[in-house]
Amino acid sequence: MTDEVQKAAANLREYALSLPEAYEDFPWGELVIKVNKKIFVFISSEAELEKGFRLGVKLPVSSIQALNLPFTQPSGYGLGKAGWVTAHFTLHEPLPTELLISWIEESYRAIAPKKLVRQLESSN
Repeated sequence: MTDEVQKAAANLREYALSLPEAYEDFPWGELVIKVNKKIFVFISSEAELEKGFRLGVKLPVSSIQALNLPFTQPSGYGLGKAGWVTAHFTLHEPLPTELLISWIEESYRAIAPKKLVRQLESSN
């Protein structure tokens, strides 16, 4: 993984954790970011970055457009039916950071309680 991709991956994780009441958890040995005990992002851990970068998000608004991109697919375990999308990137593929940040925020808005979404809106 290139330093640029590692830095972008770290920035995406940092952005997700900056959202109101977001925190990391490791169910099933996987790195996820939650709000109100609910996952809103599946994201590659540092150890997984050796194989590439992966991000899973719930996209109730933009999933159809997202799934038309070459690096996405419906998330496994039946989550795809509920609007979850997984993006995969190879070791040397640049990450579309701004797009992925918008997806993280959309997923957060879909999962977080309304009071936290309002708090997010007031901080923007």
